Amino acid sequence: MNVSRNSKQFFTTQLVDWHHTANDRSLPWKQEKDPYKIWLSEIILQQTRALQGLPYYLKFTEAYPTVKALAKAKDEDAFRLWQGLGYYNRCKNMLATARIIAGELKGKFPQTYEGLLELKGIGPYTAAAIASFAFGRHNAVVDGNVYRVLSRYFGIDSPIDSTEGKKEFAGLAQELLYKNDSAAYNQAIMDLGATVCTPASPKCSDCPLQKHCTAYKQELTTLLPVKVKKTAVSTRYFHYVLLTSGDKLWIRKRTESDIWQNLYEPYLVEHTHSLDVTTLAAHPSYKALKLKAVPEYEGSLKQRLTHRIIETRFFNAPVKKGTQLPELQGEWVPVSALKNYGFPKTIVSFLEKKLYF
Repeated sequence: MNVSRNSKQFFTTQLVDWHHTANDRSLPWKQEKDPYKIWLSEIILQQTRALQGLPYYLKFTEAYPTVKALAKAKDEDAFRLWQGLGYYNRCKNMLATARIIAGELKGKFPQTYEGLLELKGIGPYTAAAIASFAFGRHNAVVDGNVYRVLSRYFGIDSPIDSTEGKKEFAGLAQELLYKNDSAAYNQAIMDLGATVCTPASPKCSDCPLQKHCTAYKQELTTLLPVKVKKTAVSTRYFHYVLLTSGDKLWIRKRTESDIWQNLYEPYLVEHTHSLDVTTLAAHPSYKALKLKAVPEYEGSLKQRLTHRIIETRFFNAPVKKGTQLPELQGEWVPVSALKNYGFPKTIVSFLEKKLYF
């Protein structure tokens, strides 16, 4: 790709000037220099929009104002705060890294890009963000917003999900970096992508780069950036049987290497397709409970994850006191105490709707 020096210089100069004069995107972690809070915000914002992640950031910084405080947190408490944010492995890795920093590193974050990359859950983008925003290092961030701005402005049709494309964009981003204030430049390009050069209906009339933007001049904004891989989406069918006894609900912790690890759920029957009351009652997993009562259908919900759809149906099955159930790896919890446990978003939505919370 041949890009003129003047075009690159215009890009960087206009972007930084826009940041200082017109960028009014206000978020609590902007201008932050504390590596802990920068790291926390970046972990929360992985796969999450800023406005969605904001209340979680505020909850975590209030509950755990320092990395040492987070390191001392009980897993259950942290997962409960994370509840509803999704991608729960982020929370698991976050706790592990906090404990390494608080313990082995004596509360100090590595100050280099390379050192940050060695920590669990920190990839190239997050390492560059912390290095730049907290320590003023000359590392360019490259996320979805950056890919979009660069591909449209320079007219780059290299797929952003290819090895060659990622290398090309990373090299260009580093070349364009404003060395006098890398933090301002990195914040500017991400904010421009988030507020102006948006995926759909970009606000080209408000863009400081419009004058030399290839996509704008050639009407390519709907075609750039380019992706070649299409993610196959599969569907899983969950059937939750709410075993209730008096004011208690039976729940168990998901410990398998699967979605929602370390979160809680009622008794689960997973099948290759949706089951109704009759077919659920005949399912081996339900029959193993040895209940005389037929389950009662209580509703369904659907949740879209990155690569799959979870179709969930809920059934109620009251258990009389004294009934002998097979040995299940779980616990009976008073309904009033359910709020102290972390559940997947789908289950939270159901429990709230049914006034279990």
